[in-house]
Amino acid sequence: MTVTDVRCRRLTAALHSPFVTALRATSTVETLVVELVDSDGLHGFGESPQVWRVTGESLAGAEACLLGPLRDVVIGRSVDDLADLLLEAASAVVANHGAKAALDVALHDLAARRRGLSLPRYLGTRRHRVDTDVTVSAGDADRLAEDATARAKEGFTALKLKVGTDAETDASRIRAVRDAVGPDVRIRVDANQGWSARQSIAVIRSLEDAGADLEFVEQPVAAADLEGLARVTQSVDTPVMADEAVFGLRDLTAVIERGAADIVNIKLAKCGGLAVARTMAALAAAHGVGTMVGSMMEGPVGVGAAASLVAAHPTTVVSDLDAAWWLSASPVRGGLSYDAGAVVLPDSPGLGIEGLA
Repeated sequence: MTVTDVRCRRLTAALHSPFVTALRATSTVETLVVELVDSDGLHGFGESPQVWRVTGESLAGAEACLLGPLRDVVIGRSVDDLADLLLEAASAVVANHGAKAALDVALHDLAARRRGLSLPRYLGTRRHRVDTDVTVSAGDADRLAEDATARAKEGFTALKLKVGTDAETDASRIRAVRDAVGPDVRIRVDANQGWSARQSIAVIRSLEDAGADLEFVEQPVAAADLEGLARVTQSVDTPVMADEAVFGLRDLTAVIERGAADIVNIKLAKCGGLAVARTMAALAAAHGVGTMVGSMMEGPVGVGAAASLVAAHPTTVVSDLDAAWWLSASPVRGGLSYDAGAVVLPDSPGLGIEGLA
């Protein structure tokens, strides 16, 4: 059976509360869902979120890519040729990682559906429950402590604090959260490139001296500043994670060669999909670099694919898969759900998504 149609739909979905980082603040998810249809009438879904300050890719650009050169790759082809299709898609257009990720996931979803398998089972596991952290938006100390306490009471045991807005006060805000939630909740912080290397070292060392017990610090410096990232990593005891500094294999190789980070955050919309993400995870592991799979602000399609990857290829730290948790209502019918700090994936064909809401 062959792919007969490629459809795209732009979606705007409201969040139940504002999502605030050092890079941006948003109250909505802006994303593009691609739908592949085969000659048996089966469907496969993928997603390309619009995150201007990270990927720089627009919904219009992703749609043009998916309905143009990427459509040309898959029309009339069988998902039984998945490896070949993904290689051809990778070379059909430069960059456009979000669009490539959407196609990659849609092809995997369709291939799993054709075999009557959930995406986790198709990827090689029976696991359908994956732990996740939850993000605590940037704010003042009282707000951070209040939100962190609420999330801990809801069952989340790993909190990701968004900081990087003011290096002089970030440390005191992080300490306030630690005091509020106690010693048993894991705290990781994400500066989203908000600090200089010098500031990063000073803030992290002060938190180490205060016994804040951070699990890791994510992307403290500018994405392009690998020298600064390496200097931070080599100057503190707390593990340092690369996120915006690593899109694909070439970036990961550079981080490994420079010893620039202890952990890498792998995101489908940055690297181009499940196939590349698996290779990145294997490369990181081979060089002793820890892994986490993250999500952009995206919906159940993208997060479901990322969670399926983690189910089949566990990471070294609890992954960051809370993006769809922020939605006030799901833009799709079916798919994942959340339960006490975990993503629950349906044990039904593919991603378990029946269609768009």
